[in-house]
Amino acid sequence: MFTGFPVAALDFYDDLEADNSKTFWAAHKAVYDDCVRGPMLALLAELEEEFGEGKIFRPYRDVRFSKDKLPYKTHQGGYVATAGSVGYYVEINAAGLRVAGGMFDASSAQIAAYREAVDHERRGPGLTRIVRKLERAGYEIGGNRLKTRPRGVDPDHPRIELMRHRSIWAGRTEVSPPWIDSPRTLDEVRSAWREFRPLVRWLTEATAT
Repeated sequence: MFTGFPVAALDFYDDLEADNSKTFWAAHKAVYDDCVRGPMLALLAELEEEFGEGKIFRPYRDVRFSKDKLPYKTHQGGYVATAGSVGYYVEINAAGLRVAGGMFDASSAQIAAYREAVDHERRGPGLTRIVRKLERAGYEIGGNRLKTRPRGVDPDHPRIELMRHRSIWAGRTEVSPPWIDSPRTLDEVRSAWREFRPLVRWLTEATAT
């Protein structure tokens, strides 16, 4: 049963940001297992019946091709995929809890399919309505976007801002919420994911290849 993330989870990542070393990790591995990994697995298990099977990301950074050689991620993410690079996301970090839903790290084929759907005279306006509703609900709309219009797209396209996206998601960070160590965290994540569902469904259908 998920009972919340202990406050020690936030403290763990706060300390890891200050000392991202194998020595620190080895000395605090039990804190990670008990206060971060265990609760995240329990949270995803509680959400599985409604949203699907989730997974947690590895805590280790891939530093093979990076100039930044710090070995550990300073957050723990959980993810439920609905199609390709589309799905629901939850994260615990030093600041608090983050929830998001949308299209992440899409392939070239998925981006092309997404833009074709945005351009569609019936499907495209549907995404506009979904995004506006999420913005009114207080969610940030983000993602990797081109600085200019995609090649071949009319600069006066009615949904030019959506066409510029290479990834698109809605999300929000709850900074040190007083309920982080209680079962209410489950309710908060479930409620947010339900609000993301129209966006996730639209993207799932649009990018299916």
